[in-house]
Amino acid sequence: MSGAEPVRVSPGWLALREPADAEARARDLAEALERALPARGPRVVHDLGCGAGAMGRWLAPLLRGPQHWVLHDRDEDLLARAVADAPLPAAGGAAVSVEARRTDIARLQSDDLAGATLITASALLDLLTGEELDRLAGLCAGAGCPVLLTLSVVGRVEIAPADPLDRRVAAAFDAHQRRPAKRGRLLGPDAVEFAVEAFRRLGGEVIVRPSPWRLGPAHAALAAEWFSGWVQAACEQEAELAGEREPYCRRRLEQASAGKLAVGVGHADLLILP
Repeated sequence: MSGAEPVRVSPGWLALREPADAEARARDLAEALERALPARGPRVVHDLGCGAGAMGRWLAPLLRGPQHWVLHDRDEDLLARAVADAPLPAAGGAAVSVEARRTDIARLQSDDLAGATLITASALLDLLTGEELDRLAGLCAGAGCPVLLTLSVVGRVEIAPADPLDRRVAAAFDAHQRRPAKRGRLLGPDAVEFAVEAFRRLGGEVIVRPSPWRLGPAHAALAAEWFSGWVQAACEQEAELAGEREPYCRRRLEQASAGKLAVGVGHADLLILP
């Protein structure tokens, strides 16, 4: 995410998770957002860390009136994909336009958000340090517009059927999410609580909604991919898990391929009203 530690997100992973993300996001926050936005004039939406543009494809059709989306990401390939697969027309058929800006979110400046009527991001907060999130909250507050932040992990994972190794892997994964980085300790599952406090200190009204993934047989491919990454991160954090990794993964991936694995991954969505 930052200039010091670039993270390359796989386009395939983003495409795989997009339907589950769309199902999970708190739609009532989009409805509350619509009521909070100006009734007239084009809406200028800044999408921070946009990836392949999934947030715009979900949100733009839920909002009325003409919209101009400014897509921020440091990955030029993902920006190109986001522009090529631009959002559908807004509710009521109004036009939606897009522009791409190659941006390092850690170095975002207030001028980058000039003229915004909405700032949004998805699956971003848990990748930040406390200092970075404080700074981002200040920039958003300075823009004086609503902010919609979706799909931040909260450290709750439920897997059925249960396995004796689940809790140990979950604890190691959460520790990995909070790991020290060159730019500071990452917030991981603490990001939502931190963000609520940061925005409230700046005078914002913060509304929080759960937005969990509920992965069943229809999401078998996503569940398997998520599980593999989850275990890999846990083993990077706790080397002692490596000896149990292979049989554990084999059991779980067989269950996923047979449609017998149910996974709940906790997230939260935040709407901040100035």
